[in-house]
Amino acid sequence: MKTISLLLVSALISLGTFAQETSDRTVMVGGSEMSSYKNVVANIMNSKEHTKLVALLRSAGLVTTLQGPGPFTVFAPTNDAFMKMGATPSKSTLTKVLKYHVIDGKWDSNDIMAGMNGNGGSLSLKTMQGGSLKFSMIGGDLMVTDENGMTAKVTTKDIYQSNGVAHVIDSVLMPFDNKKVVSMSDK
Repeated sequence: MKTISLLLVSALISLGTFAQETSDRTVMVGGSEMSSYKNVVANIMNSKEHTKLVALLRSAGLVTTLQGPGPFTVFAPTNDAFMKMGATPSKSTLTKVLKYHVIDGKWDSNDIMAGMNGNGGSLSLKTMQGGSLKFSMIGGDLMVTDENGMTAKVTTKDIYQSNGVAHVIDSVLMPFDNKKVVSMSDK
């Protein structure tokens, strides 16, 4: 009888843990709740800090892709990050730049940290565009470095989506082959 009782208690504890892990995890971004039950596009569309990103995703024809099953890890530049860029690049360059902000798979901050810890403090991951992003810590901040050596700070991490995870960053990242094309002095 004690064995059955212990098994029942163990099963209830496990069920409670599972329920906590699958419950809706919300994070506030741009004054709106980001729900783990929505896909990355649905959440980004609600953020007042990401209206430029949404417009550019539409322009580049990437909305449908990011509404797909994924999983995706998206590094979402804010409106202010795009303002620092200046001019908007051509559609083909824009598509490359936006795909450079997406990694196949679900990489939350714990996964990124584990990868960095197992690799001497840095981690390099391939993007959907084909380039790579490098991750490191500076002080207590998670940093993302593009192929040109420019860095972006992750300002909000672990925004779980139904099809992956997103992280808000404070700068736009550029793949190496677009450095001169997207210098933003071109208008």
